[in-house]
Amino acid sequence: MPLTRRSFVERALSLAAAATAADRLSVAADATPGPARAAGLNEKIRVAVVGVGPAGRGFSHIAGWLGNPTAELVAICDCDPEAEGRVAKRLEKKPAKPRFEKDYRRLLEDDSIDVISIATPNHWHALMAIWAMQAGKDVYVEKPCSHNVEEGRVTTQWARKLGRMCQMGAQSRSMTGMRQAIEFIHSGKIGTVNLAHALCYKRRKSIGLVDTPAPLPPGLDFDLWAGPAPAVVPHRERLHYDWHWNRLTGNGDLGNQNPHELDKARWGLGKQTLPTRVVSLGGRLGYHDNGDTANSQITLFQWDDATVVSEVRGLELKTPPTIARQAGPVAVANIWWGTEGYVVAPSYNSAVAFDYDGKELGKWSGGTDQLHYDNFLEAVRSRDRSTLHLDIEDGHLSSAMAHLGNVSWALGEKASLGARPKIAAAEPRVAETFAAFEAHLRDNAIDDSDTPYLLGRELAIDAVTETSSDAEANARFSREYRKGYDLPRV
Repeated sequence: MPLTRRSFVERALSLAAAATAADRLSVAADATPGPARAAGLNEKIRVAVVGVGPAGRGFSHIAGWLGNPTAELVAICDCDPEAEGRVAKRLEKKPAKPRFEKDYRRLLEDDSIDVISIATPNHWHALMAIWAMQAGKDVYVEKPCSHNVEEGRVTTQWARKLGRMCQMGAQSRSMTGMRQAIEFIHSGKIGTVNLAHALCYKRRKSIGLVDTPAPLPPGLDFDLWAGPAPAVVPHRERLHYDWHWNRLTGNGDLGNQNPHELDKARWGLGKQTLPTRVVSLGGRLGYHDNGDTANSQITLFQWDDATVVSEVRGLELKTPPTIARQAGPVAVANIWWGTEGYVVAPSYNSAVAFDYDGKELGKWSGGTDQLHYDNFLEAVRSRDRSTLHLDIEDGHLSSAMAHLGNVSWALGEKASLGARPKIAAAEPRVAETFAAFEAHLRDNAIDDSDTPYLLGRELAIDAVTETSSDAEANARFSREYRKGYDLPRV
């Protein structure tokens, strides 16, 4: 019988009701079941990919599973039927002939599928991952692994309760060059490291300003596309990809590109909790369009002994920035500043270290996306989550950092260019970041009276409960879910 939304939610609720009542962050002891279909040592792991939009990550997922001889791509799913033709064209010279499904729930009914690989819009990530784990599947989910703070923790709880392998797709964690660089940082060879810089300098075009709903691709099931979000077609020029810049479905570039960089920053600092203070400022500056997320944004994250500064620039780089001597101009990168030197990572798989006299201390490179898919498949077969390079809990922490920054910014008040938060105000490198950011906005002739510049609210975070004492902020750590697409809590 087809699995309806109602029956599936009832099934999820019955599972939740059977769970032992626990503290919000505690989880049941790790379960030990294997896959729903116990694959033999020489049997391939059967994978289904969900979400193959025209400009999304789905085709990277397809390439990753096809690139590993222990995996078999058996199904592709997308609520847009045009995706079937895109997939067929990409695979016409490949031996793989996966079936196409329009409704995700068909995959959950199929006990022969071992792994669900999720590359949908952000608002679907957590719910799809949880449903898949409840149906006995392991999960590979794109960054961010959640659309809000609570979703990431709940996804982690289900992974622990059900004994599932769940990995987030931030591929740097598996790149040999990056792993060597982080090991170098942790070795103490640049001294004590208490400041990291996660940056994204990517020109993003305006998505246009219209007062009519986006045209829907022929045959697209919009109810399935919307899922837990309101089933109201958004006003914009196109439906696909531009969901990134709407808060109901996306998280701006702080939650799009920068979960990669935030993850590396936190990894290098060795932080395994959320920060205790967060503040963000910036805005959707220079754009008059249907987007409602920031395109230019600085966010500060602070623990008792460490700080991460995240910088997103979505406008034209008229003055190419040089963030550190010898490193040269960068677009997407990280820097870790130590007492004896610093490490710059200008790509997903490379990094170089210097002392403060300019002497090179080390250089590393190597690795491709394929290593991250391979690592996940090894853990699926071994059932040992400690071997995952980016287990769901790490994915949650790095994704939630982005969500915290967006909550701070959304609760901000209009300010003038030059306004600065109090967090890390005495840190010279943070001050330099603000000065360069403001110069960048002036290069683009930003008029902050025209497109508002917001100084976000400083949030105090309880790293144990992952909540804030600010009730208004706390309410934004979750969302309202549409009936039939509720978040099943443990």
